Amino acid sequence: MDLPKTPSFRLDGRRALVTGGGRGLGVAAAAALAEAGAAVEIIARSEDEIAEVCEAIKEQGGNASYYTLDVMDYETARNVLLEKGPYDILVNNAGTNRPKYMPELTRDDFDAVMDLNVKAAFFVAHTIAEVLVKAEKPGVILNMSSQMGHVAGPKRTIYCASKHAVEGFTKAMALELAPKNIRVNTIAPTFIMTEMVREGFKDETFKNYVMSKIKLGRMGELEDIMGAIVFLASDAAALITGTSLLIDGGWTLD
Repeated sequence: MDLPKTPSFRLDGRRALVTGGGRGLGVAAAAALAEAGAAVEIIARSEDEIAEVCEAIKEQGGNASYYTLDVMDYETARNVLLEKGPYDILVNNAGTNRPKYMPELTRDDFDAVMDLNVKAAFFVAHTIAEVLVKAEKPGVILNMSSQMGHVAGPKRTIYCASKHAVEGFTKAMALELAPKNIRVNTIAPTFIMTEMVREGFKDETFKNYVMSKIKLGRMGELEDIMGAIVFLASDAAALITGTSLLIDGGWTLD
């Protein structure tokens, strides 16, 4: 009897781009892709941070390089990505948040969050897809969303709006790009223990609220998103597009 064989989770021979790769989820994404065999290019505005990440990946035997780029400089980013591409994998991770009580939010807060989380993310994915289509190559686009793209949360009105938008344009992109064998999905984590979250957890009320919502009873760690990224980027997920992989410890169950 010929048994079916599990498709490979390896990413050898593939080029991957990680935006916002200098800290937090971006570091985890870059490390995971490199460990799976991809040649990873990391971009962000801060050269010191991405250089350090690249060096750490290389020390562990991975293939990594970097270049500085501000994805909110839309025209420059487009020109650079057109020149550098095509990429086989994009982890569209750059993002921000300004948590405030809704009546206290300003137009500047709105623009800061939406311009990066939605506009920049959209046009990075758009450019990567454009190059893949012209090159007649398959590819994978992973947009970093959040559980807040599926539910609401206090002091996250603009952030929720931005991540719901990411979920929406991901589905539409997946629909249009499917005939070109370009898969588009989102990763939607809960609160992951990064420096930013640690700072927020100094507020015991906020910490207790978060822990009360995560059904598995623990905070997310960077390692919790790494397997999901490799899976969705690999041939093991060859029939998955237009979906959102929630890594939320059960937050959205009720």
